[in-house]
Amino acid sequence: MPPRFAPVLFGFVLSGLMSLIVSGVATLRNAGPVEEFASLWFAAWLPSWFIAFPTVLVVAPFARRLVGRLVKTPAALVR
Repeated sequence: MPPRFAPVLFGFVLSGLMSLIVSGVATLRNAGPVEEFASLWFAAWLPSWFIAFPTVLVVAPFARRLVGRLVKTPAALVR
C-alpha cells in the first residue's frame, strides 16, 4: 500500500481497535458475562466502528492541531 494511505489506514485500525474495546466494556457492563456475550459484543461493535472510522478521519486533524498548540517545541528545533 502506498505511504499516502497511511493516515487513512491508521484511522481504520485505531477506530476498529478503540470501538472494539469500548463496545466490549459497555456490553459487559450492560449484559454481564452471559453465554451470548460474544454475539452481543459483535452486534454492538460493528455499528460502532462504522461511526468511529469516519469520526476519526474528521477529528484527527483538529486533534493534531490542538496537541501541537499544547506541546512545547524544544528550543533546539526552533530557529
